[in-house]
Amino acid sequence: MTEHMVVIGAGEAGARAAMALRENGFAGTITLIGDEHHLPYERPPLSKAVLTGAEEPAPPHILDEARLAARGVSLLHGTAAIAIDRAGHRVALAGSDAVPYDRLLIATGARARRLAVPGTGPETVHYLRSFPEALALRRRLVPGHRLIVIGGGFIGLELAAAARARGADATVIEMAPRLLGRAVPQEFAALLAARHEAEGVRLVLGATIDRIETTAEAHSVVLGSGEIITGDTIVAGIGALPETALAEAAGLAIDNGIAVDASLATDDPDIFAAGDCCSFPHPLYDGRRIRLEAWRNAQDQGNAVAKAMLGGREPYEAVPWFWSDQYDLTLQIAGLSYLATATVTRDLGDGARLDFHLADDGRLVSASALGPNGRIARDVRLAEMLIARRARPPAADLADPATKLKSLMV
Repeated sequence: MTEHMVVIGAGEAGARAAMALRENGFAGTITLIGDEHHLPYERPPLSKAVLTGAEEPAPPHILDEARLAARGVSLLHGTAAIAIDRAGHRVALAGSDAVPYDRLLIATGARARRLAVPGTGPETVHYLRSFPEALALRRRLVPGHRLIVIGGGFIGLELAAAARARGADATVIEMAPRLLGRAVPQEFAALLAARHEAEGVRLVLGATIDRIETTAEAHSVVLGSGEIITGDTIVAGIGALPETALAEAAGLAIDNGIAVDASLATDDPDIFAAGDCCSFPHPLYDGRRIRLEAWRNAQDQGNAVAKAMLGGREPYEAVPWFWSDQYDLTLQIAGLSYLATATVTRDLGDGARLDFHLADDGRLVSASALGPNGRIARDVRLAEMLIARRARPPAADLADPATKLKSLMV
């Protein structure tokens, strides 16, 4: 009897897993279920090229009809999975027959966290998680338009940079005393803050929001201090929540996302999870359970989980990697910098900087770099390899630009 692999979620992790199942020799049936009407598409460009490109863009597709057909993957797009019947090995669909499975992957991603203050509603506060939302925002970003961004994380700052690139005004409101939270070292957050201010972005830090008021002409954010910030469009970028509703209703274990083991299997041996929706123990960090919202992680886990669905049990141990493009600067982070206790800085020249973050025992656990992409990418990649090797390079060698990082691969 032909085996049937079913993937719920047609984003980066789900689409990559469907392709990887074929690439790893699976000859049975593959069904990819996505609730959006578009073909699977990349999300990182939504806050970058989709907003700033000269021409109105098409969705940045991961897969097209030809590739799906060539791999023999059946895509059910515009179709919502509404329940998982674990006993019957079936996925119930809205407005359609249930789909049977032998093994199931949940790759439902994450949803934008909603702002919860008086005056918030679909006509007053916008979010950026889908291509239609990005396209609607792009059409608003014209010279003189006043954009208010609530949230000073990656998405919020990329939105502000895109607004300035299109000639719109931008104000960023952040509750914390600094930008970018604990995922980004404070020194890099300060450098990016200075760049945004130099580009004309107003940063309001350490602020609380009391309410939002709307008139026929504008929207106003009323701060706890009493200050009123008025603009034409408000976008909230205050983080994301893992999409776990299907898994929860099916009785799967939840722990800051769908809980999976080191090979991305849930507590049901026939169900797996990958991407933004799951948390997993990371071998590089003493089995600490983490959840990552990152393009690279979704892609890597899509590849890894396909092997697990076919019987492999290798632990997923790729080094976490994040990036953000703002103006002509790229920020790249490999590993988890907040686990470090010491930092060593290397000057890469041309205004680029690379920080190495070390644990108590001298092990390299993370590296952060800021500068032009072409100036930092190679060094970050080498640092990533050192992290994966659990290297303990001498601090003096890390700091010295004359010491080739490749020479520390011992």
